[in-house]
Amino acid sequence: MPHEMQALIFDCDGVLVDTERDGHRVAFNRAFAAEGIGTEWSVERYGELLTTGGGKERMRRHFDETGWPAAQDEHDGLIARLHRTKTDLFMDLIEAGALPLRPGVARMVDAAQAAGLKVAVCSTSNERAVETVVRVLLGPDRAERITIFAGDVVPKKKPDPAIYTLAATTLGLTPAACVVVEDSHIGLRAAKAASMNCIVTRSTYTHDEDFTGADRIVDHLDEGVDLGLCQALTQREDIECR
Repeated sequence: MPHEMQALIFDCDGVLVDTERDGHRVAFNRAFAAEGIGTEWSVERYGELLTTGGGKERMRRHFDETGWPAAQDEHDGLIARLHRTKTDLFMDLIEAGALPLRPGVARMVDAAQAAGLKVAVCSTSNERAVETVVRVLLGPDRAERITIFAGDVVPKKKPDPAIYTLAATTLGLTPAACVVVEDSHIGLRAAKAASMNCIVTRSTYTHDEDFTGADRIVDHLDEGVDLGLCQALTQREDIECR
């Protein structure tokens, strides 16, 4: 059933900015070093861990697979401490301007806000980190009109649709009237499980993933993605994926 578009929703990492390799991975490694843990995630290892949604969950998976640097009753405290340190280090990188917005992001946010659509960011990353990315890279004027759903606001991370379902419920949206921009297979699965339309912008780590079911697949938003396309996605069921 056709719907008038109501919202444009972005993932954060890999969508707003290609943060994973030179942002989050670097911050994790610096957090490990600060804690005196002899762990360093290579580009390849971090790519493997990205199939698990959420930074705390990735650390648990890694230590489960390679051995914990702490006793079992200290696991939760260690993960929480490492993640706080990592988040601070990541925000330092963003504040320093080390990572730029991906092409077309600011243009699409401006177009959606000018059209009176709701704009949101739904991410498994820490809420403070996502807020910093939005505020610093998109600017305070845009940021104050963007709703953020992030981190542990839902009990299950992507590919579970919980965070997108929460956004729809909180903002009073019809899922089929929403267009999500994701960069990963697990993000695509989450958006589709929430009955939303999904455009995929491939990122460094996700370029070769299987994006079957995406409504459009591009390398970045300046590859033919505009508000007209997004509106067409909510109004047609047969738009061709390329």
